Amino acid sequence: MGRTLNICFETNKAIIVEYFLRATGLLFTAWLFGGTMIFAMGFAAFAFKVLPTDQARLLIRKAFPPFYLFVMATAFVAAALLSTVEGVSALVLLIVALTTIPTRQVLMPAINRATDGGDKKRFMVLHTISVLITLAHIAAAGTVLVWLIS
Repeated sequence: MGRTLNICFETNKAIIVEYFLRATGLLFTAWLFGGTMIFAMGFAAFAFKVLPTDQARLLIRKAFPPFYLFVMATAFVAAALLSTVEGVSALVLLIVALTTIPTRQVLMPAINRATDGGDKKRFMVLHTISVLITLAHIAAAGTVLVWLIS
């Protein structure tokens, strides 16, 4: 009887751990999805609507580096949590985290240089790339959310 109880406990423990990892990974993915949507689609537009252009640009320059750190951290934590229970979802989120690094470290400074230099054409190209990357991150997080709740 003692051996049977031990086997049941170990089985239940594994189920509880898997449930915790999946649920917590889902919450971090939802945070990534919602936070990215609100910041990228709401905050930037709002800043330019309510502030003078120069102040809005300064605010955006100061806000985007921490935003990208948020994307990297939440995507990485979600990927780590899901790595043993949802491998494909974890891989998608890891890709989000990793692609945010060059976006933050290379693309954002290039966008700022184009703005500072008055190179509107280069700014538009680089800004469009950053928007497409952010939309891809939103789509990736949304897809993982659908997978996790299905």
